[in-house]
Amino acid sequence: MKLGMRTVALAGVFAVVAAAAMVATTATAAAAPTATFVKVSDWGSGWEGRYTITNGGSSTLTSWQVDFDLPAGTSIGTYWNALMDRDGQRYRFTNQHWNGTVTPGASVTFGFLGSGSGHPSGCRLNGQPCQPTAPPTTSPPSPSPTTAPPGSTPVAANGQLRVCGEQLCNDNGKAIQLRGMSTHGLQWYANCATNASLDVLAHQWGADVLRISMYIQEGGYETDPRGFTDLVHEYIEMATARGLYAIVDWHMLTPGDPNYNLSRAQTFFAEIADRHRDKVNVLYEIANEPNGVSWGAVKSYADQVIPVIRERDPEAVVLVGTPDWSSLGVSGSGGGVDAITANPVAASNLMYVFHFYAASHRDLYYNTLAAAADQIPIFVTEFGTQQYTGDGPNDFTMSQRYLDLMASKKISWVNWNYSDDFRSGAVFTTGTCASGDFGGTGPLKPAGGWIRDRMRTADDF
Repeated sequence: MKLGMRTVALAGVFAVVAAAAMVATTATAAAAPTATFVKVSDWGSGWEGRYTITNGGSSTLTSWQVDFDLPAGTSIGTYWNALMDRDGQRYRFTNQHWNGTVTPGASVTFGFLGSGSGHPSGCRLNGQPCQPTAPPTTSPPSPSPTTAPPGSTPVAANGQLRVCGEQLCNDNGKAIQLRGMSTHGLQWYANCATNASLDVLAHQWGADVLRISMYIQEGGYETDPRGFTDLVHEYIEMATARGLYAIVDWHMLTPGDPNYNLSRAQTFFAEIADRHRDKVNVLYEIANEPNGVSWGAVKSYADQVIPVIRERDPEAVVLVGTPDWSSLGVSGSGGGVDAITANPVAASNLMYVFHFYAASHRDLYYNTLAAAADQIPIFVTEFGTQQYTGDGPNDFTMSQRYLDLMASKKISWVNWNYSDDFRSGAVFTTGTCASGDFGGTGPLKPAGGWIRDRMRTADDF
């Protein structure tokens, strides 16, 4: 987004981090390591489950293994933060390389999506009973999904994405289009991207992708690298649990030279790629909106950040911002496409980013996108139906022209933004996120209702 945002207290993000920490540290008073299960959500035909392993003993755990049974007719599909094996209805989860060590008093969690009505029984942690095990609890069912059930989520249908020619393709080599929403800045609106709201995004809106927008300046990452990195980890897991693709958005904006944040970006993406390298649903957007610098400066930055990711996650798709607020140069001196084709980033599975706001960016931008899509791989990681400030009147006619173009060329897109910010570009009315009631059309602004309707049409996967 091109508009510098107002300063807002960080209470929202710290509250989310604190809440996650509370979940991760329950039952620390136990005398021995325990594994406690809870059903996080239930939508009738399936559910999300979570185990919390808490080391209540006096010795450090260097690895962990949780075994349990599921009744006939109940099975596990997607899972995260663990490795899974099974023998019939007996399931075994073991630690990943990064979360096997649990010091006294600490906890780790792993989770999974189950189908059927049953829940785990006969749990054992490292060969010992998982007692005391909290009885399974079920959250009130989410509204009935309007899209496919978890067994046919976007990630289940498409697997590891790759770039083939100028297209984004699934693991079968078929060109596809992803459609989804971007969070607003996590330092301001973390309370708008919750388990409840993401259930709505996945099950009611039929989204394919969540863009996790982490600002670097403006009260973002540079103020608390550890806290914001942990928050991004959490959002990746939340997207994974719902079968959504996750774009990790390094939301640099001011200053516009991405090299200003080079060392920060290398540190951040090294940890993110290392932690999530076994997932197939993570995409890395390494520079949101470069501005005030040439394509050469952006390419130099990309040449130094991409190898950090590739060393840890060699197959994931990387998204590179383009000159003049990711307008392919149109918002500046132009020539962005020619500059890129003359000196492209030397990396595979790479796409270039284009942003537009339909009420401000009209035929010149539209024609640039149409032509560029035939020359280089393009992903529209941010667009709005309003002015470039994310505010003002909606231009749904011009927006539909863009959507028709992107559908015809299978250009994936993400709309700005999934929050209740006062501007017209936020999909929810002000106060929605505090209420926690995200379902249906009642809490939606006109832009929210418009984009929801267009996301709910069936995907051609």
